[in-house]
Amino acid sequence: MAGTAPGAPSPPQRRWVRNEILPLLLLLLLLGAARSSFANHYHVPSSSMEPTLEPGDRVLVDMSAYGLRLPFTKIRPFTASPPRPGDVAIFDSPSDGVLMIKRVVAVAGDQVELFRGSLSINGQRLAGEVRADTEHFGDREVRIKLDRGGGPDIMRMQVPEGHVLVLGDYRGNSVDSRYYGLIATSELYGRATRVYYRRNEGFVWRPL
Repeated sequence: MAGTAPGAPSPPQRRWVRNEILPLLLLLLLLGAARSSFANHYHVPSSSMEPTLEPGDRVLVDMSAYGLRLPFTKIRPFTASPPRPGDVAIFDSPSDGVLMIKRVVAVAGDQVELFRGSLSINGQRLAGEVRADTEHFGDREVRIKLDRGGGPDIMRMQVPEGHVLVLGDYRGNSVDSRYYGLIATSELYGRATRVYYRRNEGFVWRPL
């Protein structure tokens, strides 16, 4: 009867690999694919989205919001809802590739102006006359922060097809489209939907 070659795994070792290691590797691969295509989370690194998001917040990200991607790629064989003004989106910074979180404030076709932190879309100022720190994206009310001024202004411009303009809610303390330009919609990983953890508060469940 032929014996096991020197250095080759024994039958019990092969069974252990087949029964224990391979299922674990498959599970990890499926979990990675699910995170890549369906849901993920993001750790907020800075104050650029205050008061909406604080440094240290952890947010849930819907990775399928703008269309399902093939796992580990940027290919979207199926599209879903396009990004909308007011969305909080995750994307790679065009300047250095760092994963960013900002608010989509304008989409393709929108005429945009920003003066002293106050945003106007298609000639309509988003902040009310009484509350300069509150903007309205449709029925969504967004608080902004202006205690450091509004940051760089934006002269009237139109967002081209296939792109969005992103800003931080902390207008005078945010590196955003005013610095690195518009974001291609194909580069949006997903939409942040909820804060599920906040420093000094613990687990929360706050919609964005």
